Amino acid sequence: MKFNFKISNSNGRRQRIGDTLFLNSTLVKIMSRLPVSTSKRALSSSSSENGQDFGPAQKKICKDKEPVKPRAAATIIGGRRPAVGATKAPISRPVRAVGAATVAVGPSRGVLKQPVASTVPKAGGGGATKRQPWDLKGKVSDMEGKVRNFQTKIKSVNQENEVLKDTVLQSNTKVVEMEKTLARQRNQISEYEKELQALLGVRNDLEKVSGIKSLLEKELSNLEGKYKVMETLRDSQETELQTLKMKLSVQESALARLQTTLTNTEEEVSLLKETVVQQKDELHAGEMERRRLHNTIQELKGNIRVFCRVRPLVAGGLSKHIQLPVSDNKTITLAKTEESHTGKTSDTQKNYNFNFDRVFGPQASQHEVFEEISLLVQSALDGYNVCCFAYGQTGSGKTYTMEGSEYDDYRGVIPRAVKQIFRAAEKLAAQGWEFTFTASFVEIYNETLRDLLYTGKASKRPEHEIRKSTNNEVTITNLTYQKVSSEDQVLGLIMLANQNRSTAQTAQNDRSSRSHSVFQLDIEGVNIGRDVKCKSTLCLVDLAGSERMLKSQSQGERFKEMTAINGSLSNLGIVISALANKESYVPYRNSKLTYLLQGCLGGNSKTLMFVNIAPEPDSFGETLNSLRFASKVNDCVIGTASANRK
Repeated sequence: MKFNFKISNSNGRRQRIGDTLFLNSTLVKIMSRLPVSTSKRALSSSSSENGQDFGPAQKKICKDKEPVKPRAAATIIGGRRPAVGATKAPISRPVRAVGAATVAVGPSRGVLKQPVASTVPKAGGGGATKRQPWDLKGKVSDMEGKVRNFQTKIKSVNQENEVLKDTVLQSNTKVVEMEKTLARQRNQISEYEKELQALLGVRNDLEKVSGIKSLLEKELSNLEGKYKVMETLRDSQETELQTLKMKLSVQESALARLQTTLTNTEEEVSLLKETVVQQKDELHAGEMERRRLHNTIQELKGNIRVFCRVRPLVAGGLSKHIQLPVSDNKTITLAKTEESHTGKTSDTQKNYNFNFDRVFGPQASQHEVFEEISLLVQSALDGYNVCCFAYGQTGSGKTYTMEGSEYDDYRGVIPRAVKQIFRAAEKLAAQGWEFTFTASFVEIYNETLRDLLYTGKASKRPEHEIRKSTNNEVTITNLTYQKVSSEDQVLGLIMLANQNRSTAQTAQNDRSSRSHSVFQLDIEGVNIGRDVKCKSTLCLVDLAGSERMLKSQSQGERFKEMTAINGSLSNLGIVISALANKESYVPYRNSKLTYLLQGCLGGNSKTLMFVNIAPEPDSFGETLNSLRFASKVNDCVIGTASANRK
């Protein structure tokens, strides 16, 4: 027999307790050696006597597996051992038959059964006495006794199995309860875990708070120290406050006095403002009167004035044929010794006297020369057109007079006039005047106009023409007009113009100007407060020098330039003669020079001409011609210039 038990443990798992009773009852048929019918009869009689049916048992034998040793399973529930389940299952052993015959029962479900042999104890041994082979009835009775013993054991085992089943049911019930309890405990554990996580967060917060607390405690200690310092400072400041209160009371009394003084001062300021307005009106009236008187003086001097300047010799000093009276700075005399044609009389000296507005000797500086024309330049800011040009033979110092050199002491009329214009404009700005300046630089070369401020390609140089507007203003087409606001900008334009100007070497001058250059500065002024506007033009001209072919030895291109220069200067002389003779027709259009200077010669303009002469004796003829031309200009009378004001 084999027992298997399945018992539930406290963790909810079930152990399997099998109660399989295997009864291996081998009935050794005592009639193995007898005919089968005898044995069947014996068995039927024995079974009928005991009232037992061994048929089913024989079938069980066929179905059971081979004998397995029983295993005892112990289950501890709640710390206590079960009453029944603690006992070990009986061990089944093969049963020995009384008879000598062995019946082999076929294995059930593919398991081979070991044959069970029945041996008869030997004579003389312990146990039952060995029956004789012929004592079949005794052997059957012995087997029946054994069967009864096995049946008794089976009953006891069945009873134990029932008890174990009850125990298993109880255990299952407890297992269910335990599972429920376990589920509740797991839920509690999950809740406890959540609380634990929350407590861990609280713990971290607590640690942070503890750290913050320590920092705050340190800050508190620092603040306590600072508070003590502040208390000390407060005490000192309270003392200072009391002192300041006393001073404040003193200052309040002083403020009251100052307010009274301020009221009186404001009244005085209002009176002074009225005085300032009145003085501004008087200043403006005085400026207008100054301009009127200044213009009157310039008109008394003549709207066309002529200055003569003698260039010094290269070796220094003055030539003998030029005489400059020491007491008179307006007269110049040319003395020439003439031989007698008959030879009987001595040589005679012939003098040529000329009077001009001012004559400058060789020692005259650039500053001294400009001082004489500075008032004329001032007229340009007053709204009058002003023109200044230099005339003379080549090499007589015209370009030096008009432009000078780069050093301040040797600067000529053009840079000094520009400097004076801008400085005077700054002073007039205090009276409410605002000026804008526009500069241009043009040359007349071989009766062709050229823009000296042009910076493009020479192949793309535009053509220029002189145009006269309806209000008699002379303009040049395609000319560069550059807005300027400072003296340095104008000087930069002059340097650019000098680089572009046409010059060449001749026998009389290493760097002779081969064209007439005209610098023009347009001035526009406005006084918004007085609602006054003015517009004028400052025109500074450096004429090319007149020359004779025999002396200059000009050939080719130089001869062509000389012809154009002398032709334009001759036309200038013709225009001057027509103006002097007050002819009805003045041929301004005969040359580009006279057409461009039309407004300066016979229009609304104040004009100044420098006549420059060379002191060399071999230049006597050219010097005489230049002085005669300048004298003719000096005798010319043009209309009175008027200011261009609105």
